Amino acid sequence: MTDVTREAMEYDVVIVGAGPAGLSAAIRLKQLDADLNVVVLEKGSEVGAHILSGAVLDTSGLDALLPDWKAMGAPIKTEVKKDNFYVLGEAGHMRIPNWPMPPFMDNHGKYIVSMGNVCRWLAEQAEGLGVEIFPGMACSELVYGENGEVKGVVAGEMGLQADGTPGPQYEPGMELHGKYVFLSEGVRGSLAKEVIAKYELSKGHCPQKFGIGMKEIWEIDPAKHREGTVTHTMGWPLGKNAGGGSFIYHLENNQVYVGFVVHLNYQNPHLYPYMEFQRFKHHPMVAELLKGGKRVAYGARAISEGGWQSIPKVVAPGVAILGCSAGLVNVPRIKGNHNAMLSGIHAAEAAHAAIGEGRGGDELAAYEANLRSGPIAKDLKRVRNVKPMWSRWGMIASLAFGGFDMWTNHLFGLSLFGTLKHGKTDAAATGEASKFPKIDYPKPDGVLSFDRLTNVAFAATNHEESQPCHLRLKDESTPIRVNLPKYDEPAQRYCPAGVYEVLEGEDGPRFQINFQNCVHCKTCDIKDPSQNINWTTPQGGDGPNYPNM
Repeated sequence: MTDVTREAMEYDVVIVGAGPAGLSAAIRLKQLDADLNVVVLEKGSEVGAHILSGAVLDTSGLDALLPDWKAMGAPIKTEVKKDNFYVLGEAGHMRIPNWPMPPFMDNHGKYIVSMGNVCRWLAEQAEGLGVEIFPGMACSELVYGENGEVKGVVAGEMGLQADGTPGPQYEPGMELHGKYVFLSEGVRGSLAKEVIAKYELSKGHCPQKFGIGMKEIWEIDPAKHREGTVTHTMGWPLGKNAGGGSFIYHLENNQVYVGFVVHLNYQNPHLYPYMEFQRFKHHPMVAELLKGGKRVAYGARAISEGGWQSIPKVVAPGVAILGCSAGLVNVPRIKGNHNAMLSGIHAAEAAHAAIGEGRGGDELAAYEANLRSGPIAKDLKRVRNVKPMWSRWGMIASLAFGGFDMWTNHLFGLSLFGTLKHGKTDAAATGEASKFPKIDYPKPDGVLSFDRLTNVAFAATNHEESQPCHLRLKDESTPIRVNLPKYDEPAQRYCPAGVYEVLEGEDGPRFQINFQNCVHCKTCDIKDPSQNINWTTPQGGDGPNYPNM
């Protein structure tokens, strides 16, 4: 809203997002100079409320940031003791031995963690160093300077009515200005997306690729619990319909994380990722583990999967892009938190040096250079061909050729394949409904599998219903006029929270958006074949409230 007058506060560095990247940057800035003014803005109701990750943590990023994290009481306790990998058929499974994989694929010595709880702990460390952290402060706009640089953000605007006009409880929010702004919003961050487009940061790079990850926390029979056991699977139920796989992690207190990832470059618009996840739990191996247990939490989040080829330029005047906003996930390792933390460290060091030289509002070229040549580059370059191989040749070929390619990169620092490129965007990969068969999904039984709305209740998501819908259509006619006849409107299926419906009425079908259900996964922004949905931030504090995801 351009006609609103807002107060402004000045900082050295403004950080958007209290995830592992943003909090690591804040901590590192204060380690380098205790007098720097650093603020972290978090749209969730508390730090960790919107954090969802597997997660088996590679502690290399944390080791670099806080080497004494064990003595400091970090909530990182469950070390991986057993590492299993299976290819599933409908009724059976085959274990793939670990020895053919290069050493960096080994999960032994890593830790099963709740990244939500890790971030809550990191926030405590940051505040102890003098960082200001404001949860419930959604950053809805960027503020630009006279020379086109990013100089700040608008945060904390509240009380807009459904039509976008100020209501009786309206609060305009504030502008928070910084010499540099760090965007660590997670996957497909709305401000990062704006910056990437405005400054053409993806020019010369492959399009980003994504997956949708869904996760449940289960309390299981203690007799079946194997603390420290990590299991990954591929194959059934997805088969040739889509790439993806599952994870099952045994953490403490007889709990397991059960998760399922579907690569979003699937063609068949009838595919229903959430129901693939629910069907997966009925595989005999998984059903036996979960039998007698109970699901206690649910959530979903998009995952950046493009890797090395898809990382955009990460700096523009006054702004740096960190962590999953830049796409730093190592797909075959299923790990990105370590790289997110390293990116925060590198960005902080570049900003500290620049501020020490009296600079501000320019490009942090040192951060870009470090990301392209340092430990993040080493981690991502050696696995860069695995994802495009899978997309081109399928699961079995990618296992064989991807394993070979990772070995040559590990041993000799080179690939016989060079650097394979990704093809079209995930949205453009969607095929026409008439060219693909419909998929018959079993009805959830309410014991192992659940309907979406029942599960969404376990995400504790909530949105003030009187505010404007944060899921904005560029053209309100497109869902029914284009997507329904051409693609059978896949938003009905790709959303893991039941936000989108096509309802039949007297005047024909209509498109309904139940934005109250949104768990902020961003899948709609990514997969809509018409690229008609723009995910924006709702008012601060709204969305899921994940306890220990």
